[in-house]
Amino acid sequence: MDFFDILATVLCLTAGFSYLNYRFIGLPVTIGVMAMALVASLLLHGIDVLGFHLEAQARAWLRSIDFNKTLLHGMLSFLLFAGALHVNLNDLFNQKWAIGLLATVGTLLSTVLVGAFTYGALHLVGLPLPWLACLIFGALISPTDPIAVLGILKHAGAPKSLEMKITGESLFNDGVGIVVFLVLVELAADTRAPTLGHVAAVFVQEAAGGALLGLALGALACRLLKSIDQYQIEVMITLAIVAGGYALASAWHLSGPIAVVVAGLMVGNHGRAFSMSATTREHLDMFWKLLDEMLNAILFVLIGLEVLVLTFTHQYLLAGAVVIPCILLSRLLAIGAPLTLLRLVRSFTPGAVWLMTWGGLRGGISVALALSLAPGPDRDIIVAMTYIVVVFSIVVQGLTMGPLVKRLAPRAERAV
Repeated sequence: MDFFDILATVLCLTAGFSYLNYRFIGLPVTIGVMAMALVASLLLHGIDVLGFHLEAQARAWLRSIDFNKTLLHGMLSFLLFAGALHVNLNDLFNQKWAIGLLATVGTLLSTVLVGAFTYGALHLVGLPLPWLACLIFGALISPTDPIAVLGILKHAGAPKSLEMKITGESLFNDGVGIVVFLVLVELAADTRAPTLGHVAAVFVQEAAGGALLGLALGALACRLLKSIDQYQIEVMITLAIVAGGYALASAWHLSGPIAVVVAGLMVGNHGRAFSMSATTREHLDMFWKLLDEMLNAILFVLIGLEVLVLTFTHQYLLAGAVVIPCILLSRLLAIGAPLTLLRLVRSFTPGAVWLMTWGGLRGGISVALALSLAPGPDRDIIVAMTYIVVVFSIVVQGLTMGPLVKRLAPRAERAV
């Protein structure tokens, strides 16, 4: 299938699932369309058993879509920018220590904990993975996906400060997680013994370099927006900053996600206050909100359909089931450790830790990173476990986040 046929099919499926979900089911869009795509995948499998052989055609169509490139080098930059564009920088600054610790120390700690727990759990079920492969799995599954988190939090009714912590963490820890993932994959492919200096240099180049590039992109965007008052051109400028900036970051081996988030924060705050007219702000917000919702729906439809092309065995399903509690425990410890440090200067209630643990959803970024691994038996296990964790995260954690907030937020609201 050519590009237009693929795009037309994806858009038709997404529009149809979104309509059915809104008209008859009423779930949050991300959960609803992904659940319907999963059901459609199972129905195709059932129809194939009856002899109609539609599943093979669907698999061939899905294999023509490079999920890794579609998300990481296509949709991700626009989704991150749209999310950062509507984050209040003052609210984010008020939570800077919590967000900074969670996005860096929390992500690194979670990577190690998930790797260690996964290594032990898989040995217990007779499906062992090498230690470095378990760390790679820890790196790709530790970042909370801002695409999933932002969509769910809109419906959960979380306290503002808690929402800002989860949102801010998710916007930045995916960039950190991708950097850690790339470093570990490089180490796995390199037969030479890695040095701490080399690892630190790569990390600083990606993360700090991405942040500096984002500042430069944001400053350029604000300057250009201030010099004109024509919202059509100004919207195109933001699109160019996102697409061009992400491509530039990739070419310079910098963190594109971090660069786009920083640029989005600058445009959404400084640019909104000093560089845009009221008309431009209205149209810019409307455009990016619409693009965000459309891309979100498309992404989660693809996640739901991706099950058709993945390998699932009884052992893989068991492995996915045993790593889910490992990941939740790792998340709890990785959240608890930084917040324990912050208790030296301010108070937190237990409710904040539990809500942030359960609200740390995984999504398309984890699936895309898993699919980017080189073919092999370790990859098959990692991809299957990742997909199971993502589906559990979005469906189970996503659907229960609202009731959990209602139960715990009254106690946590004063301190989060």
